[in-house]
Amino acid sequence: MDYRKVAQDILENVGGADNVADLTHCFTRLRFVLKDRNRANKEVVEKLEGVIQVVEAGGQFQVVIGTKVDKVYEEMLPMVNLSGEKVEADKGSFWNRILQGISKIFTPLVPAIAASGLIKGILAIAVRLGWIADTNSTYILLNTASNIIFYYMPIFLAYTTAKTMKCNKIIAMVLGAFLCHPIVDALVQDVAVKTTIFGLPVIKQAFTIGESVKVFSYVESVIPIILSVIALSYLEKFLKKVVPDLLEVVLVPGLCLIIMLPLMLVVLGPVGIYFGYAIQWLYQSLYNFSPILGGTVVGALWGVCVIFGAHRALLPIGLNDVALTGKNTLMCFAGSANFAQAGASLGVALKTKSREMKQIAIAATIPAFLVGITEPAIYGCNLRLKKPMICAVIAGGVGGAIMGIGHAVNTGFANNGILTLMTYYGEGTSLSQFIAYLLGITVAFVGAAVLTYIVGFEDLPVEEKSEPVEIVNETIITAGEEAVVTSPVTGNAMKLTDVKDEVFASEAMGKGYAVNPTENCVVAPEDCTVAMIFPTKHAIGLTLDNGVELLIHIGMNTVELNGKHFEQHVEAGTKVKKGTKIVSFDKDAIVKEGYDMTIPVVVTNSTVFKEVRAVESGHVDPETDAIVVVK
Repeated sequence: MDYRKVAQDILENVGGADNVADLTHCFTRLRFVLKDRNRANKEVVEKLEGVIQVVEAGGQFQVVIGTKVDKVYEEMLPMVNLSGEKVEADKGSFWNRILQGISKIFTPLVPAIAASGLIKGILAIAVRLGWIADTNSTYILLNTASNIIFYYMPIFLAYTTAKTMKCNKIIAMVLGAFLCHPIVDALVQDVAVKTTIFGLPVIKQAFTIGESVKVFSYVESVIPIILSVIALSYLEKFLKKVVPDLLEVVLVPGLCLIIMLPLMLVVLGPVGIYFGYAIQWLYQSLYNFSPILGGTVVGALWGVCVIFGAHRALLPIGLNDVALTGKNTLMCFAGSANFAQAGASLGVALKTKSREMKQIAIAATIPAFLVGITEPAIYGCNLRLKKPMICAVIAGGVGGAIMGIGHAVNTGFANNGILTLMTYYGEGTSLSQFIAYLLGITVAFVGAAVLTYIVGFEDLPVEEKSEPVEIVNETIITAGEEAVVTSPVTGNAMKLTDVKDEVFASEAMGKGYAVNPTENCVVAPEDCTVAMIFPTKHAIGLTLDNGVELLIHIGMNTVELNGKHFEQHVEAGTKVKKGTKIVSFDKDAIVKEGYDMTIPVVVTNSTVFKEVRAVESGHVDPETDAIVVVK
């Protein structure tokens, strides 16, 4: 690869040197701050030699190159005349910041909500088939467990909102628990008796939804606690400014509770209840106007919302619907979109002639099909190739329309995948509604796959990305032989596709796994050469004696720490033995600064090997066989 030519081509297509306000790089990406984003041609850049992907985030135009990024950066730097003018990374519009906040609040709850929905679906099927009675103690206990996330929703939302707003999580959870307390719930629902706090009236109200009468209840509510914790965050900041440091540990939390309780019961709670009712009424009005139109729009555009992260902002609608009516249609329609993305990536896998794209597409189809995790499919192939994304939008819309015709409904709240299928046949769901859901996802999945295969796309050339990265000791592993690599990090393993970074999750950098560390160091997994340690010490490149090249990336976006909380123990270029400590870090301090400590371990020369298998779960350490490569 001619690094100078790569640098020239990239620079030309981001608008030229005079369009670059700032240029930095991390271990895998060139990070541009551009004066005028419109002058950059993202589509052209993504097709340039040496470029894996382009990501736009945090006001930066990020060009993913891989472990050779430093060489491209060194060639490009003299070409860019940085005048010292600083253009700060755009944090996004007010609406974008709202979407980001909603995403941070609700995303951590999704696994528990999905698990709850799965249990509800299994129990419902077991009762319908006569395997268990709803009076059986096992049924009662499991059903209770499935209701916990919803019943105590204010407590869980209090925690995630406090984490987002950076205020006291425990005090926030106390506020949430207060709303769920049986005594408080009984007082609020007793509309016949006047209740006051500090002489202020506690707002109570009965109102009608459809044919039923609802009474104010904060149990299972969504919006009241979010508004309350947002208010708490500002109150806490104010009190910390005026309360002496010596008394802060007692007075600040105490005053927060004393002030927030009446504010929550008199103002914020009722406002949240009415706001939630308004949202539910608006969505239900649109759905009642035309279930077919509603299913078409959500089924078609849900995947588009995923691209911008806006789908998380829609979760409160579904949760609020469940809290008020005990059912929702939103997640049914979203299922059509998810299965359509899985189908489109399968179509890519069947159609493409590129070995690399086929591997990416197959790997992306599996999580989308099984559990509805569509980001690898969207970023890895569908959006990248454009036409498959359009096919998924069309098929998702058709599937959603079928669900609308059949009035598909979900009495719980769960992600959409084969493993959560029975969630959509829960108590209160008729067989015809379930059949409508099944028909919708089937049409979306098969339709997207067939449409993608027929329509086609601009495939990657068979030769693209196939230029071998320089391999050290390649001849040590001959055809058919295996090499085993132990884990350089101690902790709990997870699939690389589950990493919350689209570049790693799409396996564009190579195959591997990730670790949630329990120890604070990275060691040599085998005898190797330390090819590179990034100046900020958050990323390490190793060339193992068996020819495997590893990238170990300590945390997400930790390049921003500029080496803080990291310590380097060996120099780049050093030949080390297995078990040698390379870099240590302070996990707790990094997490406290707000960074995700997931550590991807990636075989960056995966294309050289016939097969790369990696551990997907369980404990790993330097004695664990974590990766197996086959020549």
